[in-house]
Amino acid sequence: MAQTVRVVADKIRKLEVQGARNVAIAAIKALEALAGETTAKTRKEFMTELKEARVTLFASRATEPLMRNAVRWIISQVENSSKEKVDALAEVVSLSSSQFLKNLEASKECIAEIGAKRIRDNAVVFTHCHSSTVTHLLRKAKEDGKAFEVVCTETRPVFQGRITAKELLALGVKTTFIVDSAARSFMRQADLVIVGADAITSEGNVINKIGTGTIALLAHEARKPFYVVSELLKFDPDTVCGDYEEIEERSPDEVWKGAPEKLVIRNPAFDVTRRDFIHGVICEEGVIPPHSVKEVMHRQFPWIFK
Repeated sequence: MAQTVRVVADKIRKLEVQGARNVAIAAIKALEALAGETTAKTRKEFMTELKEARVTLFASRATEPLMRNAVRWIISQVENSSKEKVDALAEVVSLSSSQFLKNLEASKECIAEIGAKRIRDNAVVFTHCHSSTVTHLLRKAKEDGKAFEVVCTETRPVFQGRITAKELLALGVKTTFIVDSAARSFMRQADLVIVGADAITSEGNVINKIGTGTIALLAHEARKPFYVVSELLKFDPDTVCGDYEEIEERSPDEVWKGAPEKLVIRNPAFDVTRRDFIHGVICEEGVIPPHSVKEVMHRQFPWIFK
């Protein structure tokens, strides 16, 4: 297995690569690198390398179905290929990777086009954590001539909200940065909430950065529409078979480095937002109700259930 795969997996594990889309892209490029560096002599050896890479990449983060679906699809293209020579199979990896990335970029543009229409002039948008898909949607709204402002949370304990704030300022968007615990105080000023997603379950529930579920409850209390912006391939097919999406728990040092001994510190990275509190999922297919996601997946990506 190429050293590149191990290096990328380590970067994903350490949060040096952040955001579901960026994690997926990094994994795809790692597979391309493996194909380019392979020392395999036979189809069987090459497939073994790919499957070992899959295990390594899957283990890097618990809640990354977009990355897992990308890796699954690329490897399935090789498995379904009739080619026997390793260089020809490596070319299948390269072409499949390019096609997936192209489709991913197209979905990003489509989502931005659809989502930007939900932002009206002079709107106040509330967001949590960092999502490149959300930022791109806001960029599109800005390009469309919409005048709006954003309230974003700092997103403890790793402060991904700072990335969001910097990106929005670079776009020329008026941005207010708040501590997470101030969310209820500022929710009443918002017109809508837009967040990203790390995973979508078969029930239409959404897994996203810790605190998202609380933001959804606050939006519900304040009667503000709560939208999730996501590619459909963040759907986790394992949840169809009854598995729960695993909630990654990270090092206590992220919360308090050098904390007193015997102090118990819990640091879950994600939480679950129930579909009851989600106004709509903004995806490539439009703005759809969360309970329809599984049906749409069967129609658009039937291979994911095999």
